[in-house]
Amino acid sequence: MLFVYIGTHLLNHSLGNASLAWLERGLLVQKFIWQGWPGTILLYSALAIHFCLGLWALYERRSLHWTPGEVAQLTLGLCIPPLLANHLVNTRIAFAAFGLDKGYAQLLYSLWIAQPSFGRVQLMLLVVAWVHGCYGIWFWLRLKPWFGAWRSVLASLAVLVPVLALLGYLQGGREVMALAQDPGWRAHALAQTVIGTAAQDRWLVDLRNDFLLFDGGALLLVLSARGARSLWERKRGRVCVRYPDGREVHVPLGFSVLEASRMARIPHASACGGRARCSLCRVRVVGDAKLPAPREAERRVLARLDADPRFVRLACQLRPKADLSVWPLVPTSTNVNFEPGRRWGVMPKERFAAFMFVDMRDSTRLAAEQLPFDSLFIVSRFLAATCAAIVREGGLPNQFLGDGVLAIFGLDTEPAIACRQALDAVPRIATNIAALNDAIEPQLRQPIRFGIGVHCGRAVMGEIGFREHVTFTALGDPLNVAARLQQLTRDVGCEAIVSDAVFRHAGISAGLLAPLDAHLRGRDEAVRVRVVPDARLMPRSEG
Repeated sequence: MLFVYIGTHLLNHSLGNASLAWLERGLLVQKFIWQGWPGTILLYSALAIHFCLGLWALYERRSLHWTPGEVAQLTLGLCIPPLLANHLVNTRIAFAAFGLDKGYAQLLYSLWIAQPSFGRVQLMLLVVAWVHGCYGIWFWLRLKPWFGAWRSVLASLAVLVPVLALLGYLQGGREVMALAQDPGWRAHALAQTVIGTAAQDRWLVDLRNDFLLFDGGALLLVLSARGARSLWERKRGRVCVRYPDGREVHVPLGFSVLEASRMARIPHASACGGRARCSLCRVRVVGDAKLPAPREAERRVLARLDADPRFVRLACQLRPKADLSVWPLVPTSTNVNFEPGRRWGVMPKERFAAFMFVDMRDSTRLAAEQLPFDSLFIVSRFLAATCAAIVREGGLPNQFLGDGVLAIFGLDTEPAIACRQALDAVPRIATNIAALNDAIEPQLRQPIRFGIGVHCGRAVMGEIGFREHVTFTALGDPLNVAARLQQLTRDVGCEAIVSDAVFRHAGISAGLLAPLDAHLRGRDEAVRVRVVPDARLMPRSEG
């Protein structure tokens, strides 16, 4: 609400680039919006709430090891009330108390001619309030997946709006200085019925000074409360937070794990400033430790991650009551541009999906029989035919492993739909490769053959890599099983092997497909699967 008010105020200032008359016309619109009862209630409520939230932010943080952006945002916010005091009492309070309806002419005369020192304060207020609001918007929106695409546009607006406002202020001031040379204009514009009497001015000055004392007193009260809390927490006791590298940090009860890291200058990833708006600061709690229950904001983030709050917590919200060991789960070099998934979602998370491995058979023989560029052409056509079928059925070709591909189904769908998509992709792949064989038959000594393995289950989805070499992928046991099933098609002599779990979740009968208990490397228990000799005969969903 305050940012909208400041934005409309600055846009009104920019009308000064046209003329003083346009400034006054814009002011009529401003008064209609913000000086009516609805606008006044909303504006004053927002001012009071924001003032209290700023003081609360200063009190709440145990550690003062803040990032430069957080320091700038809080410092600028605390500077606004004293800079705003004079302007507030001479406009809105003067109107409410005495009915003095000052316009831009009177205000510009005061700031440019009568009291130029207050003019400089007004310019500082304009810049400080706008930059503070932009910091708040940036901290809020930078975690949104669309922010990267709009960042340059928003940055341009953030620079353009105050520049136009300052130019409008300059042009309006020049026009008022020229008009002030006319005694008749001064007598009309500066009449006591418009700007007030000396007694009214003294009352407004006293009110401004009282507000400055109140603001300073509130700030001192918060700092005193911080000191009293620090002494009380030290008397209550301390807890020890242990890190993977063996470092131990002893902090008073009430500190969060993130505050412990910052106090000890241990690098710890964080993007939202400790407000539970991101999950970069999350940690795994090692061993058995009695943890306080997560609050609502933390529960929402953990639910998005499908994380178990007994083991994974947000460091900014976890305030341990006993010693504990933690393992930060996000590298400290990770920033907000790395963390959000570029292909899917906003944060890495664990969820159910169906996984398919497709591999081209006898690629070594193909390489020996063909020229290198011919081999590359054939493999590329094979991967294109395979991926076209996968995409057609709603899957994502995720990794290319030489002449093979990993596909993921279910990034944006329910488990049943994901498994049906994977099953439908199997015969479509076979059809596409059959068409490919017909198209390049003169170039091949024998048709291209393939193997497909399909399994489903829960896996972790996210980005891995180094610096700019980052890719979206999935990690987990279901992928390993799908890869082993694809390898098993060589031994069984079939085109596809699909686990019973895929049919079960899809709600599709395996029909007459032969069952098999597959003993896979790395697993103690056999996996119940179905053997598909001809992938084109795979049972399909009704859709």
